[in-house]
Amino acid sequence: MSVAEATERAGTREWVGLGVLALPTLLLALDISVLHLAAPHLSADLGATSSELLWILDVYGFMIAGFLVTMGTLGDRIGRRKLLMIGATAFGVASVVAAYASSPLMLIITRALLGVAGATLMPSTLALIGNMFKDVKQRSMAIGVWIICFSAGAAVGPVLGGVMLETFWWGSVFLLGVPVMVVLLITAPLLLPEYRDDKPGRLDPISVGQSLAAMIPLIYGIKELAKEGLEPLPLASLMFGSLMGLLFVRRQRSLPAPLMDIKLFRNGSFSAALALLLAATFTSGGVMLFFIQGLQLVQGMSTLRAGLWMLPMTAGMIVGSVLSPMLARRIPPGRVVGAGFAVSAIGYLMMSWDAGSLAWGVAGLLIASTGLSPAMVLGTDLVLGSAPPEKAGAASSLSETSTELGMALGIAVLGSVGAAVYRSDMSGTSPDGLPQEAAALAEDSLPGAVAVVEALPGDVGDEFLSTAREAFTSGSGVIALIAAGVVLALSLVAVRALRQLRPIGEAPDQPAAGHQPGPHEPELSPTGS
Repeated sequence: MSVAEATERAGTREWVGLGVLALPTLLLALDISVLHLAAPHLSADLGATSSELLWILDVYGFMIAGFLVTMGTLGDRIGRRKLLMIGATAFGVASVVAAYASSPLMLIITRALLGVAGATLMPSTLALIGNMFKDVKQRSMAIGVWIICFSAGAAVGPVLGGVMLETFWWGSVFLLGVPVMVVLLITAPLLLPEYRDDKPGRLDPISVGQSLAAMIPLIYGIKELAKEGLEPLPLASLMFGSLMGLLFVRRQRSLPAPLMDIKLFRNGSFSAALALLLAATFTSGGVMLFFIQGLQLVQGMSTLRAGLWMLPMTAGMIVGSVLSPMLARRIPPGRVVGAGFAVSAIGYLMMSWDAGSLAWGVAGLLIASTGLSPAMVLGTDLVLGSAPPEKAGAASSLSETSTELGMALGIAVLGSVGAAVYRSDMSGTSPDGLPQEAAALAEDSLPGAVAVVEALPGDVGDEFLSTAREAFTSGSGVIALIAAGVVLALSLVAVRALRQLRPIGEAPDQPAAGHQPGPHEPELSPTGS
């Protein structure tokens, strides 16, 4: 990156264009969360079996994770704006088809197509931000806005979805994306620049197949382990995905135009940022899973009301995403990220202190989300800025892949810990006379206990449900405590791993002692920002 490029400031057109890029980001996050509300309605209407319903819910995430790497580098080859518009068109069409699906199989296929289209949107939007905001300070702020939009979509999804489902049929939740994509297709050619690699090389089909064969089984295996435990199928899926991942990396090293440039990982800051992104989403994934379930199954809230109680978390993410780039202009980013993780640890400790308290839980989640924001904003900015311009799409896809894996791992690992605590506390607590199958169901999960209690006499059922809720709350507290320990350790790791970084926009007089810049590390700002 030249000094001229780094000091070129974005104008009104670029900031308005950022609003255009925010649209698909908001929509993708909303689409992930809103379908879980519609699941009971569409299951009843389409007659979906439990297995079919799981595929309807999960195939979207599987396809996004599987195609991120491919779509990131495809955008570098054919043009990021072009890929964004192709993906937006496909997403809009698939949304209409999904809204009027007449069978579970039809909905599964359209959800898969939505996932493929969705995989084109996130890397393209992030890479285009890198093209539009060459000034390092402006770019970090633009990425903060991008993170805010994703967080807002995830929080607003349950609220908006609840309103739509109370007014219309289940397919209406899919139609939310259609006007968004129409606006994007109209405004993108006017406000967004085009960028592509002048010498991209040939797209290697074998690498595409290997990346899919690695990511989809890995994500599937992780999710199934969380649901089923150490069963043969998810373990085999993890082993197969890991093997294909190793073969994929080995092939990339030998290709003149690889699908994923392994050289990017020689930059220590790039690798550290990816690892911190994965770890940050790891803690939030597991904690959020139990917190949302707790609002509905322990606090007894409706889905809409539970969604409203998630809004403070979004407020924390917004505050953190705005403050992080501002603080990083005066304080080295490594220290900002480290301090953020320490703040997040305080929030998780609050959640573990009185896991059954709504006030402590909401306040703790607000503080935790605020503290995680620096890692998300500055880490994403560092990943994007550490890559050369022609590899921005590939770098963006790696950032998104890291967060996808982190979220899945958090739900699987921390979710399994919480489930183990629940089962331990519930062991042998079933009332006398309860059939063995029903007792096993109730002692395995809180949703199972809720279902079983309906068949029990009033006082007996209330007492048993109270016991189950206390066991679930204990599991939630243990998860939050583990998350606090993880982010506290990450605080120290971030300060050490990113110690060479200077405040955003500050040109160092000389490299920090012992620091060996990677081949693509920007000379102007070692933050990569």
